[in-house]
Amino acid sequence: MSPRELGAEFIGTFALVTGVCGAALFSAPSAGLVAVAFAVGLSVMAMAFAVGPISGGHFNPAVTLGLVAGGRFEMGRAPAYVIAQVLGGAAAACVFYVILGGAAGGKWNSFTDASNLYGGTHSSLAAVALIEAVMTALFLMVIMGVTTKNCPAGFAPIAIGLFLTVIHLVAIPVSNASVNPARSTATAIFGGAEAWGSLWLFWVAPIVGGVIGGIVSKWLYDEPA
Repeated sequence: MSPRELGAEFIGTFALVTGVCGAALFSAPSAGLVAVAFAVGLSVMAMAFAVGPISGGHFNPAVTLGLVAGGRFEMGRAPAYVIAQVLGGAAAACVFYVILGGAAGGKWNSFTDASNLYGGTHSSLAAVALIEAVMTALFLMVIMGVTTKNCPAGFAPIAIGLFLTVIHLVAIPVSNASVNPARSTATAIFGGAEAWGSLWLFWVAPIVGGVIGGIVSKWLYDEPA
């Protein structure tokens, strides 16, 4: 595994969380959830084109582990990828924490608003766990499907980015849309005790969904070696 691969994962996840933080903190109060959904989907599409050829363009621990389950990635390489993803997301959150502290001219959201939460005034644990697991499983199926040998080369990032946009349009009202433990960790850093208390679920549910999606995809596509 080369430093370039880990650097690509860091940069790609940094860009993804930049889309989350920038849109959720500053655009969402006036533009709503559509702004966040497109910011995330388009950032992942762009980074998949830009650095995907270097690292595979995971940018998400659930994707990395789902690809391991689907036989597309070696387990021994996964921990370093996950660390790079978490650090990339955290770095982006730190940048936007500073920006938020100096921003003026509008009514902005907080990092707690941008975090993934459950219980209390938010959706129930069961509802959040289910939508996160199901959406991540479907995401893995799209990723593995559009990167099979039978699919046209070069178009995978478009399908992946557009489907991630759909996921956010569906899941933001329920769970604030994680499907990515690195994204959830990034906003939780500055999201307070409530965000930290909810964070475990946004590691467990997406990873479970990713693994299920990887296993189903491995059976469904059944590519010859």
